[in-house]
Amino acid sequence: MNPISDDQSKSSSLNGLYKTGAAAALLMVVITLAQFVIFAVASPPVEGSAGDWFAFFEKSAFLGLLGFELLLVIYALFSVVVSLALFAALRHATQSLTALFLALSVVGSMAFVMARPALEMLYLSNQYSAATTDAQRAAILAAGEAMVAVFHGTAFQVSYILGSITGFLIAAAMLRSSLFSKPTAYLRIASGVFDFGIFIPGIGLFISLLSVLFLLAFNLLVARRLLQLGKGL
Repeated sequence: MNPISDDQSKSSSLNGLYKTGAAAALLMVVITLAQFVIFAVASPPVEGSAGDWFAFFEKSAFLGLLGFELLLVIYALFSVVVSLALFAALRHATQSLTALFLALSVVGSMAFVMARPALEMLYLSNQYSAATTDAQRAAILAAGEAMVAVFHGTAFQVSYILGSITGFLIAAAMLRSSLFSKPTAYLRIASGVFDFGIFIPGIGLFISLLSVLFLLAFNLLVARRLLQLGKGL
C-alpha cells in the first residue's frame, strides 16, 4: 500500500472525527440550554415520589420525558463522540491520561444512560392511568418507586463523580498540549470543582449550577477548536 495514501486517509478520518466532535459539542450546548428552559418553564418533581412523577407524566408525556432527563441521555451519548475526538487530538501529548479519560468517560456516560429510565417511567405512568384496581395501582407505584430510586441511585452517583474526574483528566492533558488554550482547560477544572457543590446541604444545588455554566463555556470552546482542527488549522 502507498504510505502517502495511508497518511492521507488517516488525516481525512481524523478531520471527520474532529468535525463530528465539534457538532456533538455544539449539540451538547443546545441540550444544556434547552434543559435549563424546561426546568424553568415546567419544573419536574425531581425530589418527588413515583406518584408525583406519574401525575407529571399524565399532564404531558413529552414534558415528563424531558423532566426525567431524556434529553440528558442524548447529551451523554454525544459526550462519548466528543471524548473520542479529544482523545484523538490529545493522545500524542499524553497517551496514558487521554486513554484513562476516554475509558472513564464511556463508563460514566453509560452509567448515566442507565440512571435515566425515562421511557420505562412513561410506560409505568400509562399503566398506572389505565389501572382499574387498588392492587394494580399499588404494584405499579412500587415499580415506579424503583425507577425513582434508580434516578437518584448508584449509577447516577457514579456517572456524576466520573464526570468530574474525567474533567480533571482532560484538563491536565490540555495543559500539556498546545492544541487547546489554557482557559479551556481551566474552565473544565472549574466545572469539576463546582460539581462537588451538589453534596453541600441547602445551597449545594445552586453551587453545582455554576459547574453547568463553566461546562457550557468549555463545550463552546471545544466545539470551536475541534472545528478548526477538522479544517486543518
